[in-house]
Amino acid sequence: MKRFIILCAALLAAVTSEAQMRFVDATELTLLGQALPTSHPYHRIDTARYKGFTRSENQQVRCTAGLALVFRTNTTRLDLHPEYAPYVHKGANSPRIATEGFDLYIRRGGEWVYASSLAPKKRGERFTLIEHMDASEKECLLYLPNYSELLSLQVGVDEGADLAPMENPFRHKIVIFGSSFTHGISTSRAGMSYPMQIERNTGLYFCSIACSGNCKLQPYFADYLADVKDADAMVFDAFSNPSAAMIEERLIPFIERIRASLPATPLIFVQTIYREGGNFNLEVRRKEEAKREMARRMMKRAMKRFEGVYFLDIPDLTGDDHVTSADGTHPSDLGYWRWAQRLQPELLRVLGECGIR
Repeated sequence: MKRFIILCAALLAAVTSEAQMRFVDATELTLLGQALPTSHPYHRIDTARYKGFTRSENQQVRCTAGLALVFRTNTTRLDLHPEYAPYVHKGANSPRIATEGFDLYIRRGGEWVYASSLAPKKRGERFTLIEHMDASEKECLLYLPNYSELLSLQVGVDEGADLAPMENPFRHKIVIFGSSFTHGISTSRAGMSYPMQIERNTGLYFCSIACSGNCKLQPYFADYLADVKDADAMVFDAFSNPSAAMIEERLIPFIERIRASLPATPLIFVQTIYREGGNFNLEVRRKEEAKREMARRMMKRAMKRFEGVYFLDIPDLTGDDHVTSADGTHPSDLGYWRWAQRLQPELLRVLGECGIR
């Protein structure tokens, strides 16, 4: 009997807690990060319109890496109810908070300050992201999961609280195409990829078209990028996935396809990082050195042939002390933080030369 009473009390508390919250469909809020509109609200590329992707690429561009919601609310508690597609990322190089979870920042004193990050205990369950806040109005930036496809999302606030979409708080529009590094693999949470860190640091608006393992200068990605007519600039982590032979074969045609539609958009290519897996594995070291050298050679050719093409060959983007690797390939949070810190001034310099500030 005592056990029954305790169970009833727990159920009543749960029902009362739910009754105190009201949920709004996230499509009523402002979504950031899509380079072009999509028929599905949380896809990064409209795969019904753009074709040619492999099965893996098709899945990845439907994941929400780099997408974020911005909104104002005076709630003291924020709940989320995500509905995921059946696909589950099974890689061992990222935690669930990054692949399936949400990462919240709140603006304070003009800066985006970390507030909370969490994934539901079970996929598809409602969960409380943060509670016990004050009732002042807050400007919120909520990054969506790195490696999940969302079918829907409900945002819950206190029953009597306000919840309203915000204008995009970032300026310009910079599309970034890249590998698992740009995707944010091995970060602890969704907002820790280096483009999202630079976005919060500088106020520049990044739209990420990153595909883990699949950024290989494919012509169909160039065709998609060529359709983003309103991009102020494009940044490419383009030399991390392809082999040296692919870089030699594909780089010039890739730029040509983009330049055919975007004759003046600044195209900024960034050298790939040193991988710690090559410290003692000589084959890894050889392949990575060959890629970096081929990138230098081909970018020299590209910059002679095309106007407005730039190459940032920055050494030691993640440091030279060999402490920043998560798995021999991907950086840890420290590595991604250093990447953002060391790329940011050089990127701002080039963007400034192009009138983008």
